[in-house]
Amino acid sequence: MPIYLYLYSEIKKDILSGKIKSGEKLPSKRTFAEHIGVSVITVEYAYAALADEGYVYAQKRRGYFACGIEHPFSAVPQPKPLAESTTEGEEEVDFPFSALTKIMRKVISAYGQKLLEKAPHKGCPILREAISKYLMRERGMYAPAERIIIGSGAENIYGMLVQIFGRDKIFGIEDPSYERIKDVYKLFGAEVDMLPLDSHGIASAALEKTNADILHVTPFNSFPAGITANAAKRMEYLAWAKRTGGIIAEDDFASEFAVGVKPVETIFSMDTEDSVVYINTFSKSLAPSMRLGYMILPEKFLPLYEEKLGFLSCSVPVFDQYFIAEFIESGGFERHLARKRRKLKEKQKLR
Repeated sequence: MPIYLYLYSEIKKDILSGKIKSGEKLPSKRTFAEHIGVSVITVEYAYAALADEGYVYAQKRRGYFACGIEHPFSAVPQPKPLAESTTEGEEEVDFPFSALTKIMRKVISAYGQKLLEKAPHKGCPILREAISKYLMRERGMYAPAERIIIGSGAENIYGMLVQIFGRDKIFGIEDPSYERIKDVYKLFGAEVDMLPLDSHGIASAALEKTNADILHVTPFNSFPAGITANAAKRMEYLAWAKRTGGIIAEDDFASEFAVGVKPVETIFSMDTEDSVVYINTFSKSLAPSMRLGYMILPEKFLPLYEEKLGFLSCSVPVFDQYFIAEFIESGGFERHLARKRRKLKEKQKLR
């Protein structure tokens, strides 16, 4: 682990445990660096990572201060939205045609007749394993391949959630949010409770009052509001799930494009109660036409999934699954993401 990430994790633990109190000033970067024998830039990176996720906030010419974790701290600034719009088909597409063309030829040559077989209901093992390794390598997320379910895009996965957990469940949704989330849940017969947002996510009062069984949240750069939930709000969501026995559907469509000093911490990674279903797709990272996504189910829900949907075939073509798996395994996907993040960082500097 890089030293700055070690410092980040240790300071985060002290904030979460209460050793560092809400509003308490952290040592200056120079003083702290001299005290523990590292460079100032190392401490600066650690503080920046903590600030990105809302564990600390900076005050000009005063330094860094710990945030209150029980309640969102109003001084935490919101990052700029990643793009003017995140609706499908409206963004500039940066598609790695040359790399994927080579991989397609390689997959056809290597797997041949295997590409004509029917996909298992969870999706091809080669893709689920590739995603599992990628999430651990790039995001620090422990997600065994057997808990990963492949689907043909976000809307397909939203529908699967209703089919798994039942039409009698109430889905709490951010207001405003991506319109199709509500549309799909209603299409499948589920009740929807629209929950207003504040500057950090779903307003605490709305979260307290809702009768939702499942909370659908986009904690990073939500569309269209562009709000990112800080550490306190993400913990508030988890506290809601623990208090009510509810489930959180974490729709993580954009956090791979965070331009901070480290990958954004997911609610899934913070969860200790097996209460979070993690959802992501390749529609934003590759192209809107790439109808391939996945969800990670808590282990306790796998038998329910098998009972309700285990008889169905995966809706994503086998060839698509194999070539995305090869793209991930070859390192091309991570290089593509890194290139896109650099471009986003340059754009934000120009604003």
